[in-house]
Amino acid sequence: MSNPVIFQQAKFFTSAPSIRHLPEDKGIEVAFAGRSNAGKSSALNVLTRQNSLARTSKTPGRTQQINIFELDENRRLVDLPGYGFAKVPLEMKVKWQKSLSEYLQERKCLRGLVVLMDIRHAFRETDQELIHWAVASNIPVLAVLTKADKLKSGARKSMLMKAQEAVPAFGGDVDVIAFSSLKKTGVEALEAVVQSWFQDAAEDISTQQES
Repeated sequence: MSNPVIFQQAKFFTSAPSIRHLPEDKGIEVAFAGRSNAGKSSALNVLTRQNSLARTSKTPGRTQQINIFELDENRRLVDLPGYGFAKVPLEMKVKWQKSLSEYLQERKCLRGLVVLMDIRHAFRETDQELIHWAVASNIPVLAVLTKADKLKSGARKSMLMKAQEAVPAFGGDVDVIAFSSLKKTGVEALEAVVQSWFQDAAEDISTQQES
């Protein structure tokens, strides 16, 4: 078993407009994806206990490239370009979408996908497409319902239950949690899942090397 990841050690490594500009496709990566207003950057900052590791902005869509954050020499967190909401030229949206899909389809070291979505608007069509793709590629998914603090307790539980009921339709390894970067709700659950992905991937790699 590999050493546990220390998320606080995450540091910015590189930004890339496409997978051709990424570091060598080896080691283990866990990617974060979601609509442009889903709160990806805030979730990454909370996970790593750093206020400004990933850039946050009141203007959705600031993540325009694939951003890599290094945890150690073999393990990385990846912030993928946001999709959907951002008010940017169509040409730019198409470019983002291409780099996102290329990464998901071609990056061999991807071992887990965190899909972030506003708890009030969970499982929109693009989110579902992303999860179906991951399941078909045998990549585990954690659906993180962000901005849980925007709802009162009863409504939050209701939306979470509704999302959990939708999960079996995807098949594969898909979990769902409620999350708030403001209230730190769900942080331990997010950390535990991502940690387990890194551990499982390390064991798979070790087994392959021994056989």
